[in-house]
Amino acid sequence: MTSPSTATETVVELTELTKHFGATTALDGVSLTVRRGEIVVLLGLSGSGKSTLLRHLDALENPTTGSVNVLGEDVPALTGRRLRSLRSRVGFIFQQFELVPSLSVLENVLTGALAELRGPRLGLWSYPKSKKLRALQHLDRVGLLQHAYQRADTLSGGQQQRVAIARALMQNPSILLADEPVASLDPESSDQVMALIREIASEQGLTVVCSLHQVDLAIAWADRIVGLRHGAVVLDTPAAGLSKAEVMEIYGRVATTTSELEALHTELLSGTAAL
Repeated sequence: MTSPSTATETVVELTELTKHFGATTALDGVSLTVRRGEIVVLLGLSGSGKSTLLRHLDALENPTTGSVNVLGEDVPALTGRRLRSLRSRVGFIFQQFELVPSLSVLENVLTGALAELRGPRLGLWSYPKSKKLRALQHLDRVGLLQHAYQRADTLSGGQQQRVAIARALMQNPSILLADEPVASLDPESSDQVMALIREIASEQGLTVVCSLHQVDLAIAWADRIVGLRHGAVVLDTPAAGLSKAEVMEIYGRVATTTSELEALHTELLSGTAAL
């Protein structure tokens, strides 16, 4: 659990972050702070800038203008060893799991420790016993210890995403980034994965920044919801007490065309709002 002394510590700070891809503005003057131990969910229509924002936190993108500070580091200025050090402290969970299908579950988890090891690794025998024990502990935590020696591609989607969570935990991260981690899962698996992320974050004092499509999940599992539209922040509010209708209403107020309003209305009625 996060101690009172660290609960207000800022671990992510974006200031007037702008990102252009040619003539397209992906992020438009985004300023945002995230405190240690906080679970922040990014909502926004496709193309609103959610994934681009997350990629800036791990130096996978560099800003056109503005600043990105993560764990006290000026991210765009980092190179070499300092950049690798930051990335080792920031775990990343992806929508498509990014596992190696032909490898065992255990070896996929072990790849999360590669930043701590020198030289290439080929096969389970090439990893130290201490790393293998730690990987098995993480698999036990996500409920997959009995599947450790199965090929990753024999698991269900929800199980594969839990393997990806275990792999991220192998880094001993301070921050966990998740880019639409349940977008390809069924509702039951989605709820289980989000519950697991929140439980682990609470146990280990992890900061989580996660993008989601599902408004209901965001409201249920986030401490705070940040809404993006056309690359700009249009909503930043605690999740407690917030309803799905209120979120949709806020987005409706900033819709710029009739077609956007109709799309939002259709998504709300269908329960599949891609926010």
